[in-house]
Amino acid sequence: MTPIDKEDYLEPRCLLCEEPYGAEAKIKPVPQQRIMEKVDEYMSRRDYAGVERHLLYWLEEARLGRDEKGELMIRNELIGHYRKTGEKDKSFAQADAALDLLDRMDFDGSISAGTTYVNAATAFQAFGENARAIETFEKARAVYEAIPSLKPALLGGLYNNMALSLVSLKRFDEANGMYQKAIETMANAEHGALEQAITYLNMANAAEDEKGLLDACETIDAYLETAQRLLDAPGIPHEGYYAFVCEKCAPTFEYYGWFQAANELNERARAWYERT
Repeated sequence: MTPIDKEDYLEPRCLLCEEPYGAEAKIKPVPQQRIMEKVDEYMSRRDYAGVERHLLYWLEEARLGRDEKGELMIRNELIGHYRKTGEKDKSFAQADAALDLLDRMDFDGSISAGTTYVNAATAFQAFGENARAIETFEKARAVYEAIPSLKPALLGGLYNNMALSLVSLKRFDEANGMYQKAIETMANAEHGALEQAITYLNMANAAEDEKGLLDACETIDAYLETAQRLLDAPGIPHEGYYAFVCEKCAPTFEYYGWFQAANELNERARAWYERT
């Protein structure tokens, strides 16, 4: 008598996937690199609706394929996407889902865990939930500071973002301490001068918030001068990220009356975008 296998008598779980009922579903990973390449393509055209459709499609594929790593990656992208488009409820929903998924995956202590905490905290911060942001940033800090091989840019970015929330909560001494940590950490990062420049501009804003514009005037000018010097530092490639930083920094210089510096930064960004 010829023995029969389970697949000979179990009905398919699904006619398309041909997996039988009772069989343990296989994990079907989504193509993370290809997903992100397509996101970059949409972003290059500033097609935000296309980004959302693309990520939601692959989110469902990851869920159906039981690919938790892929799902976590996509939810992290959606947190940032909705933050950039100003959609608070959607960003928070993705942040909560990503944090819940992180708990199920037992990823404590991993860079992926730290990144998820940072992304969620940044969303909370962006929409004014600064107390919740600090609580979540602290979880990221515990992870990042325990990884000796962590890239300095990740840790420096964390300190900088934590400081922003501390300023919003009027915890200025703690914020200044975090800004100093960010500057020291970015000194060890490749082309960290750009991140240091952003930090000094943030410190200028914090000084105004704490002391008022008139009383903080000298301090603000010193921070702006340092930021300008860092943005002009030799050896920094004038590529896409440099253009982004110039565009990001220009409004602060303009706000404080440094119009020539603001115009030069905007011109550098414009020149790069025209070339590309």
